[in-house]
Parts: sequence; structure tokens; C-alpha cells
Amino acid sequence: MKKKLAILRNDPWLEPFAPAIEGRHQDVIRKMEELTAATDGSLSKFANAYNYFGLHREKSGEWVFREYAPNATQIWLIGTFSDWKDDERYSLSPIGDGVWEGRFPADFIHNGDLYKMRVDWNGGSGERIPAYARRVVQDPQTHIFSAEVYEPEHPYKFKVKKFTPDTKPLLIYECHIGMAQQEEAVGTYEEFRTKTLPRIAKDGYNAIQIMAIQEHPYYGSFGYHVSSFYAASSRFGTPDDLKRLIDDAHERGIAVIMDIVHSHAVKNEVEGLGRLDGSYDLYFYGDGRREHPAWDSLCFDYGKNSVIHFLLSNCKFWLEEYKFDGFRFDGVTSMLYYNHGLGKAFGSYDDYYDGNEDTNAIVYLTLANLLIHEINPKAITIAEEMSGMPGLAAKFEDGGIGFDYRMAMGVPDYWIKMIKEKKDEDWHPTSIFWELTNRRADEKTISYCESHDQALVGDKTIIFRLIDKEMYWHMMVDDNNFTVERGMALHKMIRLVTLASINGGYLNFMGNEFGHPEWIDFPREGNGWSYKYARRQWDLVDREDLKYKFLNSFDNAMVETVGGYYNFQSLPVDKLWEKDDDQVLAFRRGDLIFVFNWNPVKSFNDYGFLAPAGEYEVVLDSDSKKFGGYGNIDDSVHHFTQADPLYSPSGKGWLKLYLPARTAQVLRIVKAKSPKTKAKTATAKTAAKKTATTKTSTKKTSTKKK
Repeated sequence: MKKKLAILRNDPWLEPFAPAIEGRHQDVIRKMEELTAATDGSLSKFANAYNYFGLHREKSGEWVFREYAPNATQIWLIGTFSDWKDDERYSLSPIGDGVWEGRFPADFIHNGDLYKMRVDWNGGSGERIPAYARRVVQDPQTHIFSAEVYEPEHPYKFKVKKFTPDTKPLLIYECHIGMAQQEEAVGTYEEFRTKTLPRIAKDGYNAIQIMAIQEHPYYGSFGYHVSSFYAASSRFGTPDDLKRLIDDAHERGIAVIMDIVHSHAVKNEVEGLGRLDGSYDLYFYGDGRREHPAWDSLCFDYGKNSVIHFLLSNCKFWLEEYKFDGFRFDGVTSMLYYNHGLGKAFGSYDDYYDGNEDTNAIVYLTLANLLIHEINPKAITIAEEMSGMPGLAAKFEDGGIGFDYRMAMGVPDYWIKMIKEKKDEDWHPTSIFWELTNRRADEKTISYCESHDQALVGDKTIIFRLIDKEMYWHMMVDDNNFTVERGMALHKMIRLVTLASINGGYLNFMGNEFGHPEWIDFPREGNGWSYKYARRQWDLVDREDLKYKFLNSFDNAMVETVGGYYNFQSLPVDKLWEKDDDQVLAFRRGDLIFVFNWNPVKSFNDYGFLAPAGEYEVVLDSDSKKFGGYGNIDDSVHHFTQADPLYSPSGKGWLKLYLPARTAQVLRIVKAKSPKTKAKTATAKTAAKKTATTKTSTKKTSTKKK
């Protein structure tokens, strides 16, 4: 009897859709067998297109160039070496199966030469950048893009040969190289390495997720309209600069995740893959599915083995050549469905299995995950997916698509809705807790309050929604403004409760840790091609006279508190208390208790809830003056649970706390009590005496608990 897939065993509600789930599982097996028939079943050996196609120097010193262009009738390499003219010495020849090849003497091509292909086809011709070009540069005067021969005399050699990411928990700092600098200009890999990376390390994050690495013609696309999939964007520097950045991150213990775009491609034909050999369907659909209806881009045809070869090899290339630690796959929802998930509510399981799912794309994504983990079992894969398709972040052998994590995209939407539509007194703990913990038990998520999406022009970050124009006038340390104080208090609480409830990882977009003001707006005609909003104003958090430093300090402290516990994300989230009338929420993870009073006006004395009996210390307090609060909580006081005959046999007691309005506290159990131990209530005097001998520094939380 065939064993049922784990995804079906774990979720009986999926049973009606077992044929679809089992069918796509078998589709992957069949496709993998087909693709790896000549490589002993190894996807890694199959995904080597970049070592065959493109421009390479052979051991003899000669050059070889190959391109897959079955619709072409003639191809030449043109460039600075041929004065950009057709030259028979640089012509390619067809060698079968749509592949064109040219071999050239060592002195025909040199480091720094610019080049393209001149392609002829029946009915037309055009200049094209090779699909496997590893470096593409733009002329500053003409703005024309060309491939460039990159063969430095002393290529960068990685110092860290093998790196294992710390994913327990995974704390991601989402970033963009170009806008990571203070100046109104495009930042570089080197500037990021020397200026921004140290900030991230100091902030306590153990991974960076870098956007816009793959070459893209339009800077304002945020890197999502990719033209050259194998080229690291040259507007930020050289390939060696990027390698040096990644190596430096690894030396600091920081994993580097690449934001990879395989969901679509730029429409440009001269710079991109649009009509590389004159045909419309070389890499993309040739029919009505060719153009994405919402993104003004082209959609890959995942049903073609040549396309799978190109994209899988692309995954391997970035892992092997640059030592990236994994990928965040962009636009996965668009890939999963024929209608790209547009205009669909996804309100029930029926919506995932109604014949609208793109089996070819699902097979590709599953193969990509299998390949990535074959190359590096510790690699990180994250799906940016909003429909909630079951099994996306479940293992392939269990019937899933194989991602390690999926983005919890409903969480930022929830916080936006709360801020926009709910009065402060209607922020209900039951709603907050349910939203943050409502997820599939067999799939890990990356939780976040906001990413780059919420920071783009036309939208607003959380801090800007909370404080708005008051940020321009009232962020001085000695300026007491109610709107700013409310906004800062909620900003801290929102971030803490989101981080504290993770079941996989947590993500922050650069600058949001200190409440970066305003939006992101890349240079464009509508703003006079200004870089004013395509940068990060680090001076705001560095200034001692501004309140941004308080938000940054709190973010550092909460990351240290949570990140200091080994496997924190796997600890059960045990709800201890929720009361909408009071707006109080408390839950436990391991020996930490998180307590939130969302009430905008009411503070509570001796507010009690049941917790494991014992002695507790405060390790984090959002109301602390060092975090811009009022300092109403005495962090030196230790708290002792009070015994209750009804609950003492179960090892629980009443933990009574002072809960100021709009504050959060994190307590850690110092000493647990047996059920028979007599409980005491700590007065400030006895607690202070106790603290003098037993209090543990909050910095102890940085030690991994095993």
C-alpha cells in the first residue's frame, strides 16, 4: 500500500485535493528523472549551463563563446575589439541543437573589452547582450548597456571557505546596496561593506537579504525588472567588490541571502532576453501569456527544459560563484497560478486546486529547492507568496514545494489595517495574537511588520503612519509631543510582539529599526531624477539630540533578547492571558514571558495572570528611559508568583505586575518553584536586596541556550 504524503496526513482538510497534490509530486519526480538521466540523478551536475554558455577563457589561453539561439541565422561577436562592426573573425557557427559557438585566439579579446552579439534571423536583425554575460555595464554618456570582459589580474579569493548560517532564529536585515548610503547618489558594494555592514552586525541581525543584485536597466525598478540574470549589477561596483562584501559578512557571522527574480523578466530586447534570437518564445511564452498583465514584463515558459536549465543553472551560479547562502524568491504567487493570483481572494482550499495552478511553474520551483539544498544542505530558501498555498514551505518528500520559509505577508497588511482603521481602544489582544500565530504547523514563516514594500512612495512605513508630519518638528529629545510619544510606544510594541511570536524568522527593512522617516522614491522623471529619497539618513540615528536613537536601541535590545535563545523560533507559544476589555496580552516562550498593555490610557497595578511559579526578572522594558519611555517600571525589582491552591499542584502561580499604558515587558524566570514551595510577593525593598545578590545582567540573554 502506497504511503500517504505527510502533508495529507498532517492536514485532513487537504484529503479532497490529494490527487492534485500527489500528481504534482509525481510530476517533479518524472521531470527530475528526465533532466538528470545523463547525470546519475544529480540536479547539480545538470545545472551547469553557465560553465558551457557565455564567454570563457580555456586553459590554452584561447577564448570560446557559446549562445543558445535556435532561431538565429547568423551571429557575430561585436565590440571594442572589432570597432563594433561585423567581422568574420568573430563570427559564430551553429554546432547543433540551437547552439552557436565561436573560438578565438587569446589576443583577440582582452580584459575590459565591451561586447555584444549581432544576431540575424529571418526577417530581421539586432544587437543583443549574451544571456550568460557575467558583467554588464552602462556607458555614462550614451546610457547604452554592453557586456564587459571581466578578467582581473588578481581575482578575489574568499577567506571564508565554508560558512554555516545561524538560523535559530533567523534574523534578517533586508537591504538595497544603492540606497544604503547617506549621500544623494548610488551607493556601492564597497561603501555598504565598510559603512552599512558594521551597523547591521552591531544591530544584532544574523542575515542580510540583498535586493537588486541581478542586472537591471532601470534603477527605479528596485531590481525587479531583470535583464541579465548572471550579472551582478555593475552600478554598485565589480564582481570582486560583491565577493569581498559577502566574505566580510561571513567573517562577521552574517549570512547573505539574495533576492532572486525568476518570476518574470524585463521586456527590453536590446538589454534583455526579450527576443534574443528574434523569436518571441525562446525563454518566454509566445502567446497571450507572454506579457504579465500587471508588471509590464515577460513571463518565463517553465514548461521548456531549456528554460529550466537556464534558471536552475542561475541558482547554482550565485551559490557557487559568489557564495550566497540562499535566496528569497520574488513573486512566487505570480508563478503558481495561470492568472498570477490577481483578483482572487483565496478564501478556501478550493481556490488552490481549481485548475488554475501552473503545474510547470510548481515543478520548477520544487526542482530549484531540491537543487539548492543538494548544493548546500544549509542553504536558506524563502518564498514571497501571498495566496497561502499549502505545502509551499513543506519538504518535497512530505509532498511540499520545498522552501524553508514563506513570507508572512498578511502580517504587515494586518498592522497597516490596525493603524489606519482601528481606534487605539479597539486594538484587541485576541485579534493580535491570532493574526501573529495563525499559520500552518508544518511550515515555517518569516514574520515582519514592514518590508521595502511598505516603504515605497505611495505607501507609508509604520512610523510614518503613526507620527506623520510631526516627525519633521518634534523628534528632538527634549520635545514632548503626544503624537510622537504614542507613535514611538506603538512602534516598539508592534515590532516586539511580531518578533516574539515568530515560528521561523524575522525580517526588518534597513532603517526601519530606528523609524526612518519618509518613503523610498527612486530617481525618475516625476521627481526630477532626484536621489533625495533613494538613500538612508543614518545621521538621524547617530545624533544624540534626536529620538531615533531610542527606537534603534530598543530594536537592538529586542533582537538580542530573542536572538540570544537557541532555537527560540521552535519554542511553543503558550498564551497565558488575553483580555480585550483591558487590552492586555501575555504569552510565554521557554523561560521568557512577554507582556503587552495596549491600552492607550489605563495603567494597571498588580495586574495578575497565571504563570509558571517562581522568581522573575525584567530583561526588557519598552518604557525604559533609554528607549525613550517614561521609566515607570523599576527594572531592578524581581517578581515572585503568588500561590493559589487551585493552581499550585500544576506548578503555576499568580504573577502580578505593574503595567503602564502602551508598554511591553519581557520577564525571564530566574528560579522556578516546585508546586509545594511557599510563594512570596516582592516588595520594592526586598526585591532590591535580592537583586544585589542574585540579579543577572540582561546581557546574559546573548548567550545561546542549549
